Amino acid sequence: MVAETLMIENLPFKTEKVIASRARIGIVVLASDYTIEHEFRHMISIPGVDFYHARIANSPQITPETLRAMEPLITRTAELILPGDTVDVLAFACTSAAIVLGTPIVAEKLKAAKPEAATTNPAHAAFEAFRALGAKRIALLTPYEKPVNVMVQQTVEEAGFEVPVFGSFNEPNDPVVAAIDTASLKSAIARMLEGADADAVFISCTSVRIAESVAEIEAELGIPVTSSNHALAWHCLRLAGIDDKLPENGRLFAV
Repeated sequence: MVAETLMIENLPFKTEKVIASRARIGIVVLASDYTIEHEFRHMISIPGVDFYHARIANSPQITPETLRAMEPLITRTAELILPGDTVDVLAFACTSAAIVLGTPIVAEKLKAAKPEAATTNPAHAAFEAFRALGAKRIALLTPYEKPVNVMVQQTVEEAGFEVPVFGSFNEPNDPVVAAIDTASLKSAIARMLEGADADAVFISCTSVRIAESVAEIEAELGIPVTSSNHALAWHCLRLAGIDDKLPENGRLFAV
């Protein structure tokens, strides 16, 4: 004879807010992105600040057409982040797509999923970073091909900044971009600045791996350096009301 199981239900419990007790940040990440989670983990290790990601379907080939194709997917992807619950900040993590679509459209698509959240994207975050750093003349480095580069420069200038020098690797494939080494990035930046008067350097594209080297490069150059992931992480924190200074991440994180 099998003994009957004693079932005890509705046991009492208490709750405490430990995970994301200070800030809850959602990020719509490209399906083809190898880099952003790695860089965010490096830059942000603040107790009580947590990030939640959902990946949006996209082509690994970066063209204006493939970037525009993401527009109808932004809301439904953002809805996968903590469904039925809220976040403090919601970011769309693609610089070039944000430039092609425009920040107002991106914000509208994000708000449709999480109306309570402050919204941002790497392009918008970069402009806020330039202002926070007091930089007007921006040396731009991208991996993109010319059609996307033209749009990037135009958008930066329309936001009120000057572009004294623009460098590009002309590489449209995300997996290749993610593998560009630090020495190549440093060499490209140094070459760009040889004859240019710039207040800051911006490296566009969330696939580029440079956040861990920002402080070192700044020490060598003597001017601020930021990138898509670097600026986005900083802006997400500030929008969430997290004002902790993290100078080990570079000058931007000290303002």
